[in-house]
Amino acid sequence: MKKIQCQSILFELLRSFSTLARTLNLSKAVRELGSTRQTVRRHIYLLEEARGEKLFSVEDRQYRLTAAGRASLQGAEEILSFGEAWLGRSLSHKDRLVSINITGKDPDDHFYFLQEHPISTLWQSKSDLLKSALQSWTLAEGQIEHSAFEKIRPYTMIFRRHEQDWLCTEVGQLSVYSDWFGKEWALSTVGRSLSSLPGGGGFPSLLRQPFDAIFINHGLRYDHIVTQITQGRDGDLHLACYDRLLMGARFPDNSFALLSIVHQTKAIDIKGLPENVKKMIT
Repeated sequence: MKKIQCQSILFELLRSFSTLARTLNLSKAVRELGSTRQTVRRHIYLLEEARGEKLFSVEDRQYRLTAAGRASLQGAEEILSFGEAWLGRSLSHKDRLVSINITGKDPDDHFYFLQEHPISTLWQSKSDLLKSALQSWTLAEGQIEHSAFEKIRPYTMIFRRHEQDWLCTEVGQLSVYSDWFGKEWALSTVGRSLSSLPGGGGFPSLLRQPFDAIFINHGLRYDHIVTQITQGRDGDLHLACYDRLLMGARFPDNSFALLSIVHQTKAIDIKGLPENVKKMIT
């Protein structure tokens, strides 16, 4: 019965869990949720009972995530994020390929559109760089220090998985990222997390989804993306259209590495783009 009760109010339970996990303060969590202390405590109790593990420890009224709580947090946030995206029609699938559609209420708000494409369609791309990267990945057998990667590495951004996020370890000086944000940014971005980098727009779990998918299958992914990025000191948004190849690879210590290589193009195939975005592209 308890599990059935949890399932029926799962979103409410997860909101209480994720908010308390972020604030680690019951009073703050209650204010943010517009709830009561009794309700939030009840939600945590139901989750812990259903999962059979403690999510928080409490000492002197100070909440701390347990190891199980830390391990569970990303999953909870992803369920919330994907659920909200699904309700808002921001996430969909066609033939098992992911589409992401993030827009604001105002036409001038930040937007992010992504369409996953079969890897075989990469050969139809106008980018010799992406084709060369795919060939290099095959020859290198995923080892980033292999000589086959030497010619494409300056165009690549490399990430390492850290806990539930992705940390940038290298930005190629000839990469599109360096072109967009400048050499100084490229150097200073090393060590920053994917969720803190420019070019996204809400729903961080959705934006991590392509990276997480590669981490699971250690393979390849090819996406078309249209979004806006902030360039320069003025903070103005600029249109960014590109196709992107993500490649699962290995650092010298055999730990997982993710390579992202981007090609700027207006030859984007994303269904359902709003008319104002189409006009910006053309």
